[in-house]
Amino acid sequence: METLYDRLGGQDAISKVVDVFYEKVLADETVNKFFEETDMEKQRRHQSLFISWALGGPNQYSGRSMELAHKGMNLNDEHFGAIANHLAASLREFNVSEEDINQVLEKLTGMKNDILYK
Repeated sequence: METLYDRLGGQDAISKVVDVFYEKVLADETVNKFFEETDMEKQRRHQSLFISWALGGPNQYSGRSMELAHKGMNLNDEHFGAIANHLAASLREFNVSEEDINQVLEKLTGMKNDILYK
């Protein structure tokens, strides 16, 4: 069965989406402060592997859990919404269907409790 990972174009396509995503995130004053001290090359690599895994691709993600990765950041619904909107907008730039974007956002929403208010 074709996964969402396959439909989006695999690892290379997801890496390109991640680059556009972080351009949007780093330009957004609502959330860019969380990345001021971040090694963005490493962050992009981790995010790309994580998203690939979350979309049904090979599990190469060996980073921290969602809860640990966001611990102490005090993220709230506004931050979560900004990130979700930037991800959806980035996927749209690559002509991903709204149905597939909704599936991605559903997966992200399923992790919301592990990300917020930690």
